[in-house]
Amino acid sequence: MNDPATAALWPGERTEAARRLLLAAVDSFARRGYHATTTRDIATAAGMSPAALYIHYPSKAALLAEISRTGHRATLDLVEQAEASATDPVAQMRTLAESFTTWHARGHTVGRIVNHELHALPEEDFAAVAELRIRIEETVLRIIARGVAESVFQVPDQRTAARAVTSLGIDVSRWYTERSSESPEELGRRYGQLVLRMLGAPAAAIDD
Repeated sequence: MNDPATAALWPGERTEAARRLLLAAVDSFARRGYHATTTRDIATAAGMSPAALYIHYPSKAALLAEISRTGHRATLDLVEQAEASATDPVAQMRTLAESFTTWHARGHTVGRIVNHELHALPEEDFAAVAELRIRIEETVLRIIARGVAESVFQVPDQRTAARAVTSLGIDVSRWYTERSSESPEELGRRYGQLVLRMLGAPAAAIDD
């Protein structure tokens, strides 16, 4: 069954049939993996015939591409909103790490797919998703660079630090389940503190 955050990715701008297919594809890819999933699996999970699937999507690759683009756009929105939420880089990074981690915990099913099935995308779709990933990393990098310039972050290599920040949040989708002991929000708060410590933020700012 899809996790709570998945349905929110397609709130109603798609037809009901297309939305059912997207949700069924997320469930099928998560259970079987992309390569082991057939269009029949997806159509059956959506309560439709394989022929009906092709009315909306030409292939399972097209479904994966839409899932990947939508998931990456959602996370790009999160990091851009975090950057816009304050002028203080410590506050920006805390908000970014908390929201990024919370999203990957709450949306762990789709998070696994969009981050671990990238190489199954057709070349053109891979390029579009890669551009979104670059924009995410560049936003994180800008906040870190601002923090270094203001002497509130101490890191030996800013780009490596930016990749470490996003990798921490992304990895949550690999292991988090509804049975995890921490809520997505609680995990987000703890990761926010962890990220600030990793970046060398002042102790007083971390514990605020």
